[in-house]
Amino acid sequence: MLMMGYLIWFNVAVAPGIINNPYNKRVDNQENKVVRGDILASDGSVLATTEVDEDGKETRVYPFGNTFCHVVGLSSAKTGIEGMENYHLLSEDANVLKQLANDATGEKAMGNTSITTLDMDLQETAYNALGDNKGAVIVMEPKTGKILAMVSKPDYDPNDAATDYSEWLTYDSTDSVLLNRATQGLYPPGSTFKIITALEYIREYDEDDYSYDCTGSAYAQGGTTIPCSNNKAHGQENLQKAFANSCNSAFSSIGLQLDKTKFRSLCNTLLFNSKLPINMEHSVSSFAVDETSGISEVQETAIGQGRTMVSPIHNLMITAAVANNGVMMKPYLVDRVETAEGTLVEQYQPQEAATVMTAEESGLITEYMRSVVTSGTGYALKNASYEAAGKTGSAQYDSSENVHSWFVGFAPFDDPQIAVCVVLEGGYTGKDAQYTAKKVFNEYFK
Repeated sequence: MLMMGYLIWFNVAVAPGIINNPYNKRVDNQENKVVRGDILASDGSVLATTEVDEDGKETRVYPFGNTFCHVVGLSSAKTGIEGMENYHLLSEDANVLKQLANDATGEKAMGNTSITTLDMDLQETAYNALGDNKGAVIVMEPKTGKILAMVSKPDYDPNDAATDYSEWLTYDSTDSVLLNRATQGLYPPGSTFKIITALEYIREYDEDDYSYDCTGSAYAQGGTTIPCSNNKAHGQENLQKAFANSCNSAFSSIGLQLDKTKFRSLCNTLLFNSKLPINMEHSVSSFAVDETSGISEVQETAIGQGRTMVSPIHNLMITAAVANNGVMMKPYLVDRVETAEGTLVEQYQPQEAATVMTAEESGLITEYMRSVVTSGTGYALKNASYEAAGKTGSAQYDSSENVHSWFVGFAPFDDPQIAVCVVLEGGYTGKDAQYTAKKVFNEYFK
């Protein structure tokens, strides 16, 4: 019975990962008898296909070039959806008679088709909105976890991989075109982390009792001086106003009031220091505060600086959980798999990752995020036709004046349909991340 239980567990939990592992040569051997299947956008547009010439030579073609390069990935490198869906794309699920006929004649079968959740218009809007900046844009349905768009730059044309891939590998990490910054990039979260700091505060204290007089900076004995942006003095603030103003002074002081063990426990619940429930290659976000942390580290961590690092996909998952009454959904990129003839092979369904906060807590944080737009730093969205909620962030990362610009948010705030995360790496041109996000929201609610 132990063996039976193990075999069931193995086939359900372990086998899919082994089958689809890029090092599994048995799957690659399928290329000898199966033409790699297509990858489609949600509207049926072809994102990746295999062309076969008169001599039987196969070429993987990506009709939209750079626009989908990171999320669709490369078949040769088994990255992105090409890697996630490798097994399905090299599998044939036609009827038995057709399989036997193909085996008898030696003719290659056509692999299955993976239909993604990606929205053509949103993807192209996000790609154009990011412009020439380094960074990432991700769009998700907060209630389902369905990824609607994922863009990373610098980018590349996957159609050139056969000739240019070796050169791409020589780029350093700051300019790498192969790095999917949406899932593999790690950045200090800046003020977007105040969502988490505020959440821990309202768990430990009565938010109605909070009051702070901001003079433009805050000093803690044994710690350091934390300035507000441009040393602006925000004056008397309650918690919601401090959040809307993104007041560093207030939040660095709040951090020192928090129980460090509970703060760390919350961040672990939010999947810091853990792998995320997403099949695509990604980096692990880090939260370093513990009982041994000093005053300065706690101050910096509370405002999203210090050693805290987060990936854009993770920041989006946390934001979407706020939008979804505290339930964090597993992000997914493939809606269904069909045979080349259109017969359904597998239909994917939304899955919960965890309940990370109560509905009451998420409702209160939503109010705070709405006030960011109506009376705080999220002014770009204030007069939009839709009612958005969000959090801006500027993250220092070195000794220069350049900062990473963040925006996370969702709309409509009272019935969220879409959540967006944008990060612009330091040295970005033009306006900050909230304006990039606004273009995506505008396209969705056009």
